[in-house]
Amino acid sequence: MKKPRARGPRLTALEALADVLDHGRNLADSPALQPSKKHPEDARDLSLARHLAYGVLRWLTALDWLANALLNKPFKSRDRDLHRLVLLGLQQLWHDQTAPHAAIHETAECARHLNKPWAVGVVNALLRRFQREQEDWLSRLATQPQQFAHPDWMVQRLRADWPDHWQQVLQANNAQAPLWLRLNRSGPERENVIERLEDDGFEVEPHPLAADAIKVTPAAPVTALPGFSQGHLSVQDPAAQLAAELLDASGGMRVLDACAAPGGKTCHILEHAKGALVTALELHAERAELIRQNLQRLHLKCTVLTGDASEPDSWWDGKPFQRILLDAPCSASGVIRRHPEIKHLRTPGQVDEAVQLQQRLLQQLWPLLEPGGILVYATCSLFKDENSMQIKNFVHNTANAEEQVLQVDWGIKEMHGRQILTGEKDMDGFYYAVLRKSD
Repeated sequence: MKKPRARGPRLTALEALADVLDHGRNLADSPALQPSKKHPEDARDLSLARHLAYGVLRWLTALDWLANALLNKPFKSRDRDLHRLVLLGLQQLWHDQTAPHAAIHETAECARHLNKPWAVGVVNALLRRFQREQEDWLSRLATQPQQFAHPDWMVQRLRADWPDHWQQVLQANNAQAPLWLRLNRSGPERENVIERLEDDGFEVEPHPLAADAIKVTPAAPVTALPGFSQGHLSVQDPAAQLAAELLDASGGMRVLDACAAPGGKTCHILEHAKGALVTALELHAERAELIRQNLQRLHLKCTVLTGDASEPDSWWDGKPFQRILLDAPCSASGVIRRHPEIKHLRTPGQVDEAVQLQQRLLQQLWPLLEPGGILVYATCSLFKDENSMQIKNFVHNTANAEEQVLQVDWGIKEMHGRQILTGEKDMDGFYYAVLRKSD
């Protein structure tokens, strides 16, 4: 029996791009990038396919402009796979320093595997032209709004919210995110974990603000890292690790982590506050299972509930919480460097819907907090409507809500809360506000 034939990394990347751009999937969830018996790519091919797909999504707006400018005649809509093939080739020549022969020849040959042999020469000629005239084409791109590689509405919104910082945010969004890990403080001594990583050839760098965060270089699949499967390490950006510290929970406290999946902050709270009575709430059952898996890997325990945080009557036992973490659903505009598909899947209407949901969650969860208790509001968004304006409106309309001024040395102090912009101290974009219930 013949062995099934691997697709090759470029065709795999094309399938992954179709999953995102045609079907609205997150890139990490693309079936094309998962190991398959039907398409048995080796680990290196899958890694390259993933790298190429992420690169194209990171620079899609700019690549589209280049492709359309270089094409004498645009491809028909039924040939959008060929258009994306051109994007793959341009990405390799522009940002990957792939050997020109491989970038041009192997990419063009993919058209033959798409049963469109007539396009091999078209793709080949276009990529060769870009290779010869690259400096000129990039100079032209630099005069266009597409140079920022973000949708126009997002550029304008960031520019309005952060007039002094918007360009550096766009640049940070277009950079590849580093691999940040969280050391399990309830596990063995961190020096032992770091030593094992260094013995395996990784460079380890602590973070200046998040006490449990380490950056590991070069990035690698986390399952291959020593200590991960034993629960000594978790994947978590330093900005997200600040939540547990701000919550300031301790043993015996009743703590609610609303909207908790996949459970990174839940586990960090448990590591921080041994003996805390933590409830992790998640709307979707399959994502609640991710919380349980993380708890099991880290040898931690808490109550995991499936329910809607905006409808407490369906799951709350009536006993007030002393701490609530509301890591609210949001635009995720602060984590674009990790999930570049957000640029192309998110819409202004979805941002407005998120603002309404955040407002509803604050209103519904506040009565669950006991007097003197603390609610930490967090998002991985950069938009003020989801962050400082949201908290401004809530505090204004809620008599017993008092904001605590954050005495920290990170982020930009807003009228309400603090905003970490993408790239600050190599962190994702994040917003935090701490609210105390006065009576």
